[in-house]
Amino acid sequence: MGRVSPVPPPGPLRTLAYATLVNTVGAGLWLAGGALYLTRDVGLSAPSVGAGLTVAGLVGLSASVPLGGLADRWDPRTLRAVLQVGQAVAALAYLLVGSFPAFLAVAVPEALLAAGNLAVRAALVAAVGGPDGRVHAFATLRAVANLGITAGTALAGIALAVDTHRAYQVLVVGNAATYLLSAALLLRLPPQAAAGGTRPAPGAETTPGPRATAGTRRTPGTLRRGGPLRDRRFLAVSGTSAVLSTHVTVLVLVVPLWTVDRAGAPPPAVSAVLLVNTVLTVLLAVRLSRGAERAAPAARKLRRAGLVLAAATPLYAVTGILPVLPAIVLLLVATAVWTVGDLWHSAAGAGLAYDLAPPGAIGAYQGADGLLAGLAQALGRGLLTLLVLSGGPAGWLVLGGVFAAAGLAAPALARRAIANRQAPETRPAGVPG
Repeated sequence: MGRVSPVPPPGPLRTLAYATLVNTVGAGLWLAGGALYLTRDVGLSAPSVGAGLTVAGLVGLSASVPLGGLADRWDPRTLRAVLQVGQAVAALAYLLVGSFPAFLAVAVPEALLAAGNLAVRAALVAAVGGPDGRVHAFATLRAVANLGITAGTALAGIALAVDTHRAYQVLVVGNAATYLLSAALLLRLPPQAAAGGTRPAPGAETTPGPRATAGTRRTPGTLRRGGPLRDRRFLAVSGTSAVLSTHVTVLVLVVPLWTVDRAGAPPPAVSAVLLVNTVLTVLLAVRLSRGAERAAPAARKLRRAGLVLAAATPLYAVTGILPVLPAIVLLLVATAVWTVGDLWHSAAGAGLAYDLAPPGAIGAYQGADGLLAGLAQALGRGLLTLLVLSGGPAGWLVLGGVFAAAGLAAPALARRAIANRQAPETRPAGVPG
């Protein structure tokens, strides 16, 4: 079982994995039951819920960089625990929602906390994993999160089957409780040093100027003035990764609609497709993350991810013209291929965002990376649905071309970003570091 289970050996990463598992059980509860609670129990219309969540999600992205930057100056463990307590309060506030304005008043702060917490989580993972283990830690937590969401979704099914006011209230309270329990588990970690807490040696020059000569030694990674949002070469790499990150939207939104409407498969086939993705993620996430700790190999893995995602699109396209049984089989095969590209992208994107960030600004740079990915996925919901469901097989092929182009561009963009990295400190030659 040790070879199959994504739970790591005893230590800080295992504690972080347990906190993630508990937190994502709550995420699964809310993902499966939140929309039905708001429509069937609260009485909001489905379009208003969708519009409110879209607005809240877009506003929430604005917290990514500021809270990520805060994690560079404060202990990310404590900061994340505080944010999760805030998320618990926001989750409980859904019990008070009775109108659309009240829904927005809860959804917007919750989205701000959630988006900021993702950047803080990335800084905490970097602190726990260290430079050589953070991508491995990221992949481990990805596998654990899939287990948690699956368990939460199954538990939500009980409340949805009962379909009473009390059952929905229990679902909301259960979601809030997972935030508090996860925060308590996080506090069992030792305090983590903030990424920006390190200082150069006394007398060291922290910002190399034009007079630096060959008699100085430089270490890559100075924070650019204006932060990550003015680091154009980093944003180019992160933007490429963000385009590929829309594979999430394709899998959870476009593929289910295509499966039922265009491939003609029965609705239970959607569960089978998503189950393939979940099982493969749990089994392969850590293994496929290897070799992505540094920017150059991570960029090559990102190229591979784009090409594999592109290779899956013709398989999905063909299911629209096959009989139902062969279409279902090919949907499962296509999803297996898609998942490999998904996992390579996840590891490569994390490796690039970590390694291209200055050592003292990991949280801020992760926040910028999350901001671009969030924008891409928000815009992708409408654009990708229109492209594939209206364009049919040709739409799939266009999408494959976009993914292939993004993947192929990644290594060159990463080389430019690596070449542009500056030095955080300069020492006279021969002076020990």
